[in-house]
Amino acid sequence: MTPPFLSIIIPAHNEEIRLPRTLRQVFAFLEKQSYSAEVVIVENGSSDRTLEMAREFASRHSNLVVIREERAGKGNAVRRGVLEAQGEYRFICDADLSMPIEELQKFLPPVLNDFDIAIASREAPGAVRYNEPSYRHWGGRAINLAIRILILPGLNDTQCGFKCFRAEAAKKIFSQQTLLGWSFDIEILYLARKKRMTIKEIPVRWYFDADSKVNAVRDALRMLSDIFRIHINALRGRYDLKP
Repeated sequence: MTPPFLSIIIPAHNEEIRLPRTLRQVFAFLEKQSYSAEVVIVENGSSDRTLEMAREFASRHSNLVVIREERAGKGNAVRRGVLEAQGEYRFICDADLSMPIEELQKFLPPVLNDFDIAIASREAPGAVRYNEPSYRHWGGRAINLAIRILILPGLNDTQCGFKCFRAEAAKKIFSQQTLLGWSFDIEILYLARKKRMTIKEIPVRWYFDADSKVNAVRDALRMLSDIFRIHINALRGRYDLKP
């Protein structure tokens, strides 16, 4: 069986309200495309009807795959979805769809070529943020400054939840992922840099979601701790065990 051109991976934890709207938009978009695609939903640790909602959609869409992962953690859900996906290109997509799905074309050939990873950026020239409170914007910039200083110089927005990977690159780096929470993006990009992969930042339109699950202070502290863990892993040779 020929693998699809694109896999869209959506991690979903307690997303019973937002997920149906997102899936309607995603499938409406895919119906207009000439390439083949699959959508992979990874439900993990939900206490609401996220899993049931996803399965209801799957009963009407043959190219929707629903995976149940009982262990919580966004990074855990993303890792499983990316590694089980079949697409030549594997696109991580937040369930809130704060980046309009039409922006996806910017991450794929023929619009974008010669890359291993393409990451959505709210800071690259041409990007536009809508309705974001100033305290959230400047808090995010402070976090990114720390990330650039401590581990990923030159990348202006590592935490936007929309990223595209070539299949070969995805398999190499996600197989070595150790962080299973919110900071997994930093580790993935660190691994890509270590393997000399090409990373491109793509300016996008992005809409602030007042129902965002991000807690600036809590998640910033977690990230700092996780950055320390990444450096310890590197010193111990943890990332040198596989090609």
